[in-house]
Amino acid sequence: MFRIGTPPQPGQGLRVGATHRPPRGVPKSRWAADGYFDVWLPALAPSAKLLGEIKKYDLDNPAQRKKFFDRYEKELLASADSRQTVEFVAEIASRMPISVGCFCEDETRCHRSRLYKIIQEHAAGGSK
Repeated sequence: MFRIGTPPQPGQGLRVGATHRPPRGVPKSRWAADGYFDVWLPALAPSAKLLGEIKKYDLDNPAQRKKFFDRYEKELLASADSRQTVEFVAEIASRMPISVGCFCEDETRCHRSRLYKIIQEHAAGGSK
């Protein structure tokens, strides 16, 4: 996992941006060159609605964080498009290293930590 905007590190593999919106003011041609990510997959990001509701959650509280992550996972796997995107990324992850990125500073409070687990589960052949 990585924070968008940090330089690529050895072993990260394909850097997938899993955000609702791309970096502001950065042309698409500069995303990989400037170390943002290699590919942007907004289908893996929480919806605008869920992001708007994040203020309801105290992400420092493990129970509240789990509730948010559970809602995110349910939302992600409810849509055929995002489910197929997860399956596609999981297939890639089973063949080469990937890293999932977001703008959040603390990955333990970020959807990317749950997304990474979901991708690992699907890459291992288990799906919900």
